[in-house]
Amino acid sequence: MNFEKIEAAYELVLENTQTIQSQLHTNLYEALIEQNTAYVKADHHHERVVANNVKLTELALTQEEWQRVFQFIFIKANQTEPLQYNHQFTPDSIGLLINFLIEELLPKQELDIIEIGSGMGNLAQTLLNYSSKKLDYLGIESDDLLIDLSASIADVLSADLSFIQGDAARPHLFKASDVIISDLPIGYYPDDSIAQRFKVGAKGEHTYAHHLFMEQSLKYLKTEGYAIFLAPNDLLTSPQSDLLKSWLTASANLLAMIALPEEVFVKKELAKSLFIFQKKGARHAETFVYPLFSLQDVETLKKFRAAFKKWRQENAK
Repeated sequence: MNFEKIEAAYELVLENTQTIQSQLHTNLYEALIEQNTAYVKADHHHERVVANNVKLTELALTQEEWQRVFQFIFIKANQTEPLQYNHQFTPDSIGLLINFLIEELLPKQELDIIEIGSGMGNLAQTLLNYSSKKLDYLGIESDDLLIDLSASIADVLSADLSFIQGDAARPHLFKASDVIISDLPIGYYPDDSIAQRFKVGAKGEHTYAHHLFMEQSLKYLKTEGYAIFLAPNDLLTSPQSDLLKSWLTASANLLAMIALPEEVFVKKELAKSLFIFQKKGARHAETFVYPLFSLQDVETLKKFRAAFKKWRQENAK
């Protein structure tokens, strides 16, 4: 990556976004969507915006460099207009880890991937940038702002990604997928009538949204496919976990639990782990359990990768 180009592009995008924000009297995120549209169409009524977009085009950024520009914009925006925790983008370090797991678990070169709660699309972009495979990606997101952001960013990057707006707890007509991924949103699902359709649905109280999304996700998964969830550390011990474990026992095999370093997350109590599942019916492997203490230390990551590859070889079909 060329960091001088990234810095120059960041300044141009930020200036344009703030200019549009002042004109439209809107928030920075909606202004960024307008800026992305202006860049793709190479047209805007404000001369400075057009001139800056010409300079952006001349920088000829790679997809990876563009992704970093948008991350810096989001960090800047979050300082003055913070998004709720569930709307923050998934860090690249976790995206790269998920990409490694996909590469190791699925040897074929073309994969169908569905992401539940695709947010700003950063996890999708990380996979697209670093995967050695051809990915047919579909992201589902309920939030208007996030779906518009992710789609506009994909347009700027000319990224082959598809997004649809929808409630992941409601049924959708998706083809069976090789991989389901999700940085699961944490909180309660508001519609109890919908929740009661699920085996994990709680009685007399709201149900955890991430429990519902997990159950729904496996409906779209091929028998030999993998569901990779970024979920709370206490997933299997928290309130309502008995319902979740009862459903898991009947419906899924837990293949791996990978604890992630707490410093990756905003608060200790919001820390998550990676959980890998297969549908019941696939051959059950011994569960891989690993505490990963750093996502930056090279030696720590080498040891983790070696351990996971060893487990994979020992449990290969």
